Amino acid sequence: MASNHRQGGSNGGGNEGSQRRAPEWADGLKQLYDSVVEEALPDNFRDLLDRLDALDDGGPPPGSNDNGQRTAGDRT
Repeated sequence: MASNHRQGGSNGGGNEGSQRRAPEWADGLKQLYDSVVEEALPDNFRDLLDRLDALDDGGPPPGSNDNGQRTAGDRT
């Protein structure tokens, strides 16, 4: 028969499980995540998002002519 007991886990008695410190690697992972979240969005990615938003709104993307084709001067 299978057991519901987890190795190293608390069985609900006492406060020892709630006082545990996060593993060492968790701090580094959180710092990495925070640095990525705080990074500025590159201009070319922002332009791409603007074009996709324009398509969602039913209009042609910025830098295109009326039929949705890119103009000759727009080479991004």
